[in-house]
Amino acid sequence: MPEIMLTDWFYWLCIAIYSATIISIIYIILKENRNPVRSLAWITVLFFLPVAGLVLYLFFGRSIKNKALISKRLKKRFAHSRPIKQADIGKLPLTAESRQQIRLGHKLSGAIYFPDNDVECFVSGAELFEAFKRDLMAAQCAIDMQFYIFNDDKLGTEISDILIDRSRNGVKVRIIYDHVGCFGVKKKFFMRMADAGIDIHPFFKVTFPEFATRVNWRNHRKITVIDNRIGYIGGMNVADRYVVGDKNGMWRDTHLRITGPSVLGLLHSFHSDWAFMELPQFDDGENFSEFQSRNNGSVGVQILSSGPVGQWHNISLMFNKAIANAKKCIYLETPYFLPTESLLKALQTAALSKIDVRVLIPRQPDSMMLKLASGSYISDCLRAGIKVYFYEPGMLHSKTIVIDDEFFTTGSTNFDFRSMEYNFECNAFIYSKAINEKMKTAFFADLAQSTRITSSTWRRRPFVQKFKESVVRLMSPVL
Repeated sequence: MPEIMLTDWFYWLCIAIYSATIISIIYIILKENRNPVRSLAWITVLFFLPVAGLVLYLFFGRSIKNKALISKRLKKRFAHSRPIKQADIGKLPLTAESRQQIRLGHKLSGAIYFPDNDVECFVSGAELFEAFKRDLMAAQCAIDMQFYIFNDDKLGTEISDILIDRSRNGVKVRIIYDHVGCFGVKKKFFMRMADAGIDIHPFFKVTFPEFATRVNWRNHRKITVIDNRIGYIGGMNVADRYVVGDKNGMWRDTHLRITGPSVLGLLHSFHSDWAFMELPQFDDGENFSEFQSRNNGSVGVQILSSGPVGQWHNISLMFNKAIANAKKCIYLETPYFLPTESLLKALQTAALSKIDVRVLIPRQPDSMMLKLASGSYISDCLRAGIKVYFYEPGMLHSKTIVIDDEFFTTGSTNFDFRSMEYNFECNAFIYSKAINEKMKTAFFADLAQSTRITSSTWRRRPFVQKFKESVVRLMSPVL
């Protein structure tokens, strides 16, 4: 009898501890005053999957908003070295909407708008990486590079060989790769570069006992700065699939090559991540104030970073503002369409206002869960008059928005909760009629290889698919 009573006592003690833990987590979720949709999603997961939900929350649900992104010393250095003086936006040949957008970007992050850049747009991975390798081979002083994925495949090996050669010839090479994004990459691949003198580090290395506090906060940025004069930003990682495709076909993506003063914005983003990782600071002797005098072209560019730290979700707010400013058209490409409530409402409002809103997503994305979640939002779009298309030839990984006749943005940011709230992202916001027209042409070339989804066809999909989409949608804010 005493043994039975002891067992009962232990059982009820475990129940009490577990219940108190769940209640405490729900209290923390509510106390943080998060987006109610996201809070409800976590509470739903905890309710229906109490054990798994608790583990998932510990790994993916906690906030790191209070962590300082940049040290005070680095902030002071950039305050003195960056060209703080913003161009007189009122005197530039921009629309009123573009001026509003630029001022918002500056207010959110201090991002400087530079009107005098040259921008080359790549929609082919093969063409991008040929130019990329040429610029790397010509590097004389420094290469600062970060990617979410840096694979040890044919392309990755070619690029690592170039970097090793440059390092052995006196070029300072610094690399940040995301530890989760590169989980499948052999350690010796990165060690080979380190042994050649390359300063290479994983972002937020996921190891015990810090696994639960780090696995959810990933660096999704794809940035390279060469000799502080040439910058690359966009959606492409270092992987063969961007050049030769995979079993599902070619990967279609967008990337930019920038020369001119706005390269400073890319360099600042890299410096910020380097400081966030608490690595020793470096100084290549570059006088950053000289960036402002580099007039390489006529394209206006503003570089904005965003992440789970800081007061605002910078890129999400910029997207909302750009959509609200639209007068004629909004053309959106994204591999994963899981919009936040505010972004979905913004698109619906635009479409209901008779603005031409078109959303292009892949028919076969690289994640079944994200495919189901994306599908759950299509009915909401069609009901408002948004035109939705499935890209057919392969995987559409491009992350672009073209609005009216002057605005264009691309970078690492997907149109989903994770990019808006969890990941470290970076986008180039471009104000140029020439670039806008060029990317409209690229968008309609993609549409020519796509299938438009009609309301009648979408309503006829199987009940099981609709049910799966509805279930997965509940978890959209935490995917």
